[in-house]
Amino acid sequence: MNARTGTRPSVQRVDHADLGFVVRGGPPGAAYVARALSDEVSPNMGVGFARWEGARVSWTTLYEEVIFPIEGCLTVEADGLIHQVGPGQLLWIPKCTELVYAGFALFGYVVYPGNWKTQCDEACPDKPGDCQQKL
Repeated sequence: MNARTGTRPSVQRVDHADLGFVVRGGPPGAAYVARALSDEVSPNMGVGFARWEGARVSWTTLYEEVIFPIEGCLTVEADGLIHQVGPGQLLWIPKCTELVYAGFALFGYVVYPGNWKTQCDEACPDKPGDCQQKL
């Protein structure tokens, strides 16, 4: 049941081509992200698509994340290691991981919790101010 409307959610099909991608990095290159399900549909799970076109984007995850390329190859640099992931593979990233996303890829992502922006007090306790700087 949806707490706001009192209705049962229904199955939804989302096509990445119908989403409004927003810029998340570049130049050089470009990085775009599109959320596929809003918090109203699922506050527990954040799901979307991203397209990297040669950009390098530094970030600290404030959530657990799974990324799975559909096309191309994505590189994630974390903890001194370089992880390359392509179609048919996925990469799980723990909360509070400092990383750099790079490459040329269309990929899907899932983050938990989906409403991580509202949970900044629980973000990365050893990194004060992370939420305010990154939102």
